[in-house]
Amino acid sequence: MGCLLVSMNNKYPLFIRLIPMLVVMGIIFILSHQPGDELELPSIPYLDKAAHFVVYGVLAMTISWVPSAQFKQARPLATCAIIVLLCLGYGMTDEYHQSFISGRFVSVGDVIADVGGALTFCFFWLRRHPAMQ
Repeated sequence: MGCLLVSMNNKYPLFIRLIPMLVVMGIIFILSHQPGDELELPSIPYLDKAAHFVVYGVLAMTISWVPSAQFKQARPLATCAIIVLLCLGYGMTDEYHQSFISGRFVSVGDVIADVGGALTFCFFWLRRHPAMQ
């Protein structure tokens, strides 16, 4: 099962490979659009950072399905760089979006957690990549 999660290849057309990434981005957008006073989170320290870390790790995984298998095979480090940069960019635009939402604020810590999730996914993906062994 773990192999299936990170090895979606070219047997699916690009528009199909994009769907999971767009769904996760949409979920992030919807959650970010909730006013701060409507969010019912338990008061566990750093829970929001952990949520950012996990969600952006999932986003990184879905982004990894988009490039062709040939590109990922030939350029694993470039693949990870693209994944991390896309997660960073989306995380930054997510924080900017939150600046317009009542009760929400911009947090550099959230962006750091976003990138941490993407980097963690890439670390484990690279460990399993044949070219990196």
